[in-house]
Amino acid sequence: MATGAGMISGASGQPVQLSFPLPKAPDTRIHVHLTIQTTSILLFLTTAMNGDTSTVPLGSFVYALPDRLNPGQTLSTPLYTYESSVEFTTRLAKLLARKTKKAVYVGNSISFASAGLGGTVEEEMEGFKKVVEVVMEKVQKSESGQVNGS
Repeated sequence: MATGAGMISGASGQPVQLSFPLPKAPDTRIHVHLTIQTTSILLFLTTAMNGDTSTVPLGSFVYALPDRLNPGQTLSTPLYTYESSVEFTTRLAKLLARKTKKAVYVGNSISFASAGLGGTVEEEMEGFKKVVEVVMEKVQKSESGQVNGS
């Protein structure tokens, strides 16, 4: 389960910071910095191994918003690209924009290199699903008016 400090973002837009283990790589954690506003979501993601204090590249930064005329589609544009993370970041931003019906900004420097098999497609998809699950849980709590994170 996700653990972290902070409050669920509400109208004040207080950021939530939490982390959870990368699926199949318990020594590596995905760190999330999430700010939920009335009309937008700002999400930053990175990974770190336990005890690792090294720096990681900035990663990609993507903006996505739902298409009001075609609800099954989303529009996106990369604002900053880093080749190894732009596809993951774009997919995540578009999915969150479609599910939340809000504009979404996603900054992503997650690395799956420390995952059990070195970052296979399956490991990346498991990480993707876990991020979506955690973010959507926080968004739903925010929309329902709950103010305590768990």
